[in-house]
Amino acid sequence: MKIHRVDGPLGAEARGVSAALGNFDGVHLGHRKLISVAEAIGGQRGAALGVVTFEPHPRRYFQPGAPPFRLTPLAEKARILADLGVSHLYCLRFGADLAALSPEAFVAETLVQRIGLSHVVVGEDFRFGNRRAGDAVALRTLGEGSGLGVTIQHTEMGEEGAYSSTAVRVLVEQGRCADAAAQLGRWHSVSGVVEKGDQRGRELGYPTANLALGEQLSPRFGVYACEVTVHDGAHRGRFAGVASAGVRPQFGENVPNFEVHLFDFAGDLYGAEISAALVAFLRPEARFASVDALVAQMDRDSEDARAALATAATSV
Repeated sequence: MKIHRVDGPLGAEARGVSAALGNFDGVHLGHRKLISVAEAIGGQRGAALGVVTFEPHPRRYFQPGAPPFRLTPLAEKARILADLGVSHLYCLRFGADLAALSPEAFVAETLVQRIGLSHVVVGEDFRFGNRRAGDAVALRTLGEGSGLGVTIQHTEMGEEGAYSSTAVRVLVEQGRCADAAAQLGRWHSVSGVVEKGDQRGRELGYPTANLALGEQLSPRFGVYACEVTVHDGAHRGRFAGVASAGVRPQFGENVPNFEVHLFDFAGDLYGAEISAALVAFLRPEARFASVDALVAQMDRDSEDARAALATAATSV
């Protein structure tokens, strides 16, 4: 998949694409439907499949003081989209200039002139342009005048209601891994580059790969069974593991982070890009009477994680 930072007109190889348009945070099943419709339309017209999204997320621009909320940082989003067969990912830099564009200018200058799309698919609740003045119907009308085809897709519904990033965020914050997966069509992952931590886990016999949460939404603090994918480096592959999200209360007050211990693994992961899929919430974060008591609980957590992962392998 080719990632395009859309700062000006694109080359011929990136034009004429049939694309889904939106934020796609989480890439849930509703988003997947938009992408599949764009793919079907492109197939009929001999056009490649694309996704147009915004970076940073518009919510971060309009609410700079909001707590971290992203489900999928760009690198993780790109991996998911590539797995779905997307050939072109267009990232529109969302800032004052883009926010000030009128609906007419957004269609003419961005979608048609800069990207050169042949067709675009949006959800029925899509809004765009300065002060969100444009809606999906306006996009279709403006597209007709610019030679841009527009398909409006009805909101996809699951057993618990509409698929939405907001709903997934609530489930992740509650530690409801299976329910989040039902919205996403896959396990939700915490992802990023492995950083050097305080190495307490190594001293306790449980070395961990540490991730700063950054702009990612923090899952419910506690311990999880995880499926870990190492995306690059000498140890690329998939591993089972047990992870902790939180502030590590056993060792004072700390900045929230995420650390995962990979079972049956030996090696250095510093600087590697990994994704830790949250398969099951095992227990809340806690402080123990002693370090020995903590280690004993970590032993139990590892056993519980292995059991949860074995069950998940037969049920998902």
